[in-house]
Amino acid sequence: MATSETLRGWLTGRLPTDWFTADVTVSQDRDEIVIVGRIDDPDTSDDASEAERSAAERGRIKAFRESTRDQRIEIARELEHRTGRKVAWAVECGGSSRVFSSLAAPVMTRLRQRERLVLDTLVDSGVARSRSDALGWCVRLVRDNADAWLADLRTAMEKVEQVRAQSPVPGPEDQRSE
Repeated sequence: MATSETLRGWLTGRLPTDWFTADVTVSQDRDEIVIVGRIDDPDTSDDASEAERSAAERGRIKAFRESTRDQRIEIARELEHRTGRKVAWAVECGGSSRVFSSLAAPVMTRLRQRERLVLDTLVDSGVARSRSDALGWCVRLVRDNADAWLADLRTAMEKVEQVRAQSPVPGPEDQRSE
């Protein structure tokens, strides 16, 4: 899997220079790469209400999405071909953000009765529409409440990958039978 750093570098060379006001951020998993770019804030008056500012930001995001669609599709196809993963785009503007066409990947899991009862309670109470929706709700709850711990874990995993890459012993992909 390509590192976020490598993907960001490729995108820096490939993206039009006038699209974003800062370097893009890249997040990825086994299935998808999400490219997030910041665009110019719309010009609103200093006394504009929060509703007006928010509407202007949504309008700016929509205009960006429409005007860049063909090029974004072309770049995404190139990146999908290089990585074997789907590509989604996201834009930040002022205090607003929007993800375009993100992948929703099915995930199979086995749960014991105690865990299924948690999901069923969420469904029966109307918090979730289905067990699948309830499981997604649980994952989002953990993500939102364990950000620091998950960030530490990801950093540790990146360090392990860096150490593996520096190994003096060739990995299985480097060994050839003769």
